[in-house]
Amino acid sequence: MGGKITALYCRLSQDDALDGESNSIINQKALLSKYASEHGFRNIQFFIDDGYSGTSFQRPGFQEMMKYVEDYSVSAVIVKDLSRLGREYSYMGRLQDFIFPAYDVRFIAINDDVDSAKGENDFAVFKNVFNDYYAKDTSKKIRAVVKMRGEAGEHIASNPPYGYIKDPQDKKKWIVDEEAAKVVRRIFNLCIAGKGPMQIAKILTADKVLTVTAYHARQKGWSMPENLYQWCAKSVAGILERREYTGCTVNFKTYTKSLKFKKRMENPVENQRVFGDTQPAIIEKGQWERVQELRKNKRRPTKTGKTSIFSGLLYCADCGAKLYFCTCNTYKDDSQNHFVCSNYKSNTGSCKIHYIREQVLYRIVLETIQRTLVYVRMFRKDFKMEMLAQDEESRKAELWRKSRKPSPGRRSGWRI
Repeated sequence: MGGKITALYCRLSQDDALDGESNSIINQKALLSKYASEHGFRNIQFFIDDGYSGTSFQRPGFQEMMKYVEDYSVSAVIVKDLSRLGREYSYMGRLQDFIFPAYDVRFIAINDDVDSAKGENDFAVFKNVFNDYYAKDTSKKIRAVVKMRGEAGEHIASNPPYGYIKDPQDKKKWIVDEEAAKVVRRIFNLCIAGKGPMQIAKILTADKVLTVTAYHARQKGWSMPENLYQWCAKSVAGILERREYTGCTVNFKTYTKSLKFKKRMENPVENQRVFGDTQPAIIEKGQWERVQELRKNKRRPTKTGKTSIFSGLLYCADCGAKLYFCTCNTYKDDSQNHFVCSNYKSNTGSCKIHYIREQVLYRIVLETIQRTLVYVRMFRKDFKMEMLAQDEESRKAELWRKSRKPSPGRRSGWRI
């Protein structure tokens, strides 16, 4: 066999582990070692995938073995049975009929009596079909169990989001991880203060806050990543969008189209299931909803790097276009910060200037809030009745909007 190796391949998935000890990696290694020794195979090398499904061939051990195969460095590949190599019928056929022969690799599946040196085994074709069917049937059963758990309001995510940990007393429940929860609260507060995900990421990086990956690695005793503090905007945005921080469980957020198409697709909101008060809240519901509203109206910083808490919320009373936040480089203070209609464009657009300074807007909003608070204190019952009536009107308006097609250009927000 020259200098070539004998590849002994072992695979075990979580589903296979349920079948008992016979499919364990230890058992497979012992069986393959004994077979290689008794049949004169030398220069053996193990390739192992522990915890990987046979329906996909994107497994580290298998991929490493195939690199040796493609380098013409393998004389034989030996497995316990065909299902250990894989449970996907079409690719299994390609391996046995084309790929292994092309690289002069002898293939042996011990328990299925398959040995390419002895010629084709017609039974192997049916065995591969059965293994493929078995994988589909198992997947179908697992999906049914997951759906049942999800419909019952159990957490079906394997790990809780950053900010929570599993309750040591009950693994099905989440409790607050206060150290990480402080970072989550800070991210939400920064967003409400007018910072976007990129700006928040830069702040956390500058303050040397451990990234989510680095934090989990430290908690679990794993090897630490190279960049301990390099936050990215995508990670921050993901935290800002997680509804679970309000204390609820959100199931069926993603799905796969089929067993063989592994990419997870985003599920429409109406197909998701939300269960309230399943764990302590880190973020108040009103604060979370405020952040989502701000995220819909993304606030891009000006060239000076400044943003306003009103950015993305103001619309022109005449044309309905957004009012843009502008700053002046010539002033060190913020007295000249202002908003202007986006359709104005230095008097060349389709609308008038509609200029208002940020400080004036602050004063108007503050005075309105103060007057409202005085009114609430003095006429608490009247205010409550007015709010109930307004909520009822809003509910009717929402039902009416859903019953007809939405009108283009319809916007909400303060109009100046």
